[in-house]
Amino acid sequence: MKRIEMEMSGGCQCGAVRYHASAMLDNSHLCHCRMCQKASGNIFAALVAAPDEALTWTRGKPSVWKSSELVERGFCANCGTPLFFHHLENGRTNLMIGSVDDPHAFPPLANTCTENMVAWFDTITGIENTGATENNGTDWAAAIKESNNQHPDHDTTSWAMRGRDG
Repeated sequence: MKRIEMEMSGGCQCGAVRYHASAMLDNSHLCHCRMCQKASGNIFAALVAAPDEALTWTRGKPSVWKSSELVERGFCANCGTPLFFHHLENGRTNLMIGSVDDPHAFPPLANTCTENMVAWFDTITGIENTGATENNGTDWAAAIKESNNQHPDHDTTSWAMRGRDG
């Protein structure tokens, strides 16, 4: 795996947990294992790794669940965003590409653990594309935009979490 010296940041949907990496690895991939499917609530987990020594938590700390004796998975306890997969012995943390501020920077290079790949995975690029959010109901899209509680896709010096119940 090649190490790439670069600055990268990301975090959860509500902004309670943020991270920064000063280096990344060229291992962006889609993992189809059953554990990643459940951890992401999706048919795969899109992941890219940062060397552990290059990764810092800049706001809050993720909650961690040990999904096996070798693996822990991190998430935001406030909003539930899955953040990472960390093998306890290999020195890198695989971040969920969707939690990266610029997910376009990490196109997947491989499919892994394909024994649980859903049978229809190869057909998804051929299904109907209904376009941008705004094309699916302008009133609905405007209401979402007006009430959006999501943290922006960049670091902020402060952030008041919104959208909390209770």
